[in-house]
Amino acid sequence: MSEYPPCPQCKSTFTYESGVMLACPECGHEWKAEVTAVEEASGEEGIVVKDSNGNVLKDGDSVVIVKDLPVKGFLRSIKAGTKVKNIRLNNDGDHNIDCKVDGFGAMALKSEFVKKA
Repeated sequence: MSEYPPCPQCKSTFTYESGVMLACPECGHEWKAEVTAVEEASGEEGIVVKDSNGNVLKDGDSVVIVKDLPVKGFLRSIKAGTKVKNIRLNNDGDHNIDCKVDGFGAMALKSEFVKKA
């Protein structure tokens, strides 16, 4: 067993250092060593979600939409600059933020379209 943290993707313990990066020989995943410190600080769930600027998000944060987002079933879209309060993070699917948007109700958003408020 190595002194490096396990792979964040496949949880393999056979990680090694490759220059400034850490690498996993089993799945081929490479990551920066400081990312592991952020994951450990994010909580026991191990979910790390970053906004469009690279800031780590957590449950209960407020975010601002950075791009007009069309919504299926609605004639209008969610406008850029809309503030969303009290988000919840999840690991299900490609949308990793659950929230309630005023005028639209409950929905799931991708973290790449929001920034921390």
